[in-house]
Amino acid sequence: MRSLGIVALSVMLGGCASVTRGTTENISISSTPSGVEAVVSGLEVPTTCTTPCAIVAKRSADITITFEKEGYQPQTVQLTKEVSGTGAAGFAGNLLAGGVIGMGVDAATGAATDHKPNPVIVTMQPLVRARPAAPKKPRPPAAAPEAGT
Repeated sequence: MRSLGIVALSVMLGGCASVTRGTTENISISSTPSGVEAVVSGLEVPTTCTTPCAIVAKRSADITITFEKEGYQPQTVQLTKEVSGTGAAGFAGNLLAGGVIGMGVDAATGAATDHKPNPVIVTMQPLVRARPAAPKKPRPPAAAPEAGT
């Protein structure tokens, strides 16, 4: 009976990183200049915001942010997932409380990871418009060779 209680407690705890850190995180997005449209893909619901802004994302999401503003070159930032120090500690806590089940929950939810970079900051580059070529000046006619010399 006692071992059944321990197993039930382990299942309820899920994963330590899931419990201590949660399965979502805030991601701050900004740009120079501000007022840039940031299109965030990889979320359950496609999201667009105007910089500066922040989104809430699942730690397990594969996130790409595309920045667009008239007169500027579009830019795309691919976020990576890295195990943070606190995430590693929470994941390791599964050895004490969550066991294999907790490790599985943390791995499936990405609870031990953080998105990088966070905050996401971009500097937009103005579009380089080609200048129209200056009209060529007509060449003076070639002098005719003098006759009879």
